[in-house]
Amino acid sequence: MATLLIFHEVDDVNHWLSSPRRQELFGPMGMTVRTFVDPEKTNRVGLIVDVPDMDTFQRMMESEAAADAMEFDGVRRDTILTLVEPEPST
Repeated sequence: MATLLIFHEVDDVNHWLSSPRRQELFGPMGMTVRTFVDPEKTNRVGLIVDVPDMDTFQRMMESEAAADAMEFDGVRRDTILTLVEPEPST
């Protein structure tokens, strides 16, 4: 399991928050998502996503379904920043 922190901008925050597309895309792949918004009322939003593994996440992000969901949700793809929680040191 990997945990990701994803930031990006959207065209309309309220539309993005109310969209079912996130759950439709992430849920069947065993991913859980928590959503966050910028309290300064900008179009910046964020996600914490728990993914089974990075390969599954990468395949999903490169899929046509992901592109369609992002377009529907108004995600500005050129603003996506993904951070990965490092594995614990032993």
